[in-house]
Amino acid sequence: MKLRLDKKELNPFLQSLIEEYDFYGPVQVAEGVSVYKKIVRPEEVYLSSSNTQKPLKDVFFPQSEVMLCYEKAGKESKVTSREEVKKQRLIFGARPCDIEAISMIDDVYAGKEYEDVYFTNKRKATTVVGVACDQLLSTCFCSAVGGGPFVRKGSDVFMIDMGDAFWVELISENGKRLRQNRYLKKISPEDLALADKIEGKALEKIKSSSNASLPIEGIEKKLDEIIEGPLWDRLHEKCIGCGTCTFLCPTCHCFDIADEVGRDRGQRVRNWDSCLFPLYSLETSGHNPRPTGRERTRQRMMHKFNYFPKNFGRIACVGCGRCILYCPVNFDIRQAIGEIQGE
Repeated sequence: MKLRLDKKELNPFLQSLIEEYDFYGPVQVAEGVSVYKKIVRPEEVYLSSSNTQKPLKDVFFPQSEVMLCYEKAGKESKVTSREEVKKQRLIFGARPCDIEAISMIDDVYAGKEYEDVYFTNKRKATTVVGVACDQLLSTCFCSAVGGGPFVRKGSDVFMIDMGDAFWVELISENGKRLRQNRYLKKISPEDLALADKIEGKALEKIKSSSNASLPIEGIEKKLDEIIEGPLWDRLHEKCIGCGTCTFLCPTCHCFDIADEVGRDRGQRVRNWDSCLFPLYSLETSGHNPRPTGRERTRQRMMHKFNYFPKNFGRIACVGCGRCILYCPVNFDIRQAIGEIQGE
């Protein structure tokens, strides 16, 4: 179902959603820095042409999340889980690469053998409104890893900016619940033609980009061949192990759990962790199987392009380019892929 939303009615439209859902969207928290967070006023929504710095995964898998609380009163003890989601949620303004990344975390946290209820309960209660990318950054390479700036997969609603209005497509049953919203109007043939033109132009641009032809094919097998090779001796040298790339990566999903304990109460907290940190693989015995940056850099690349494909049938990279854009030492994963394939 395809509809039209005039931009002059965008804020009233968002307000109607805020009243119905726990509403999340991109917000500018500092100059040049935007994140997804819960929104109470339409004016907070920040729809820039580029992706947010912090990925969408933070809305489903927060950087720091209280899993349960416990307290003792006399001889009685009480444990309260935080897994329940009490209200339907809606995410507005998500980009296709971030939405695809959430489906990859689904593979891990909503698998056949194990289910993480803290993640899956949020997923089941969330409607995702995706927005097409019509202006791509030089660090974007989504098309090289099977994605694209206008991919609808994973969106319940999908929008294209047409200038003075948005082209709105209601895709899933969750998305079609919005069809009665009074701000969504019938779309004209001219609007449909314009949306097709905008999409075609963006796809042509990304096809002609140098990022469209990364040598991804066969990388899983190549990594098996060079796992003990000398490439890692030089590939890791630039990396300082800060973890920026893994924290800003929309598909990285490693975590640590800590109990924060007081005299008669406490809470269990899950926090993001990174395979690039020295403590990540440190064993209780004191042995660390990844003692240097060489092994940790190799682990990052192996997980994305070897282990994850073997387990789930696809590489764990959506080409969002955050790890390139925000790395303090300019480690470029595209160059690393080229070097691996050249070995």
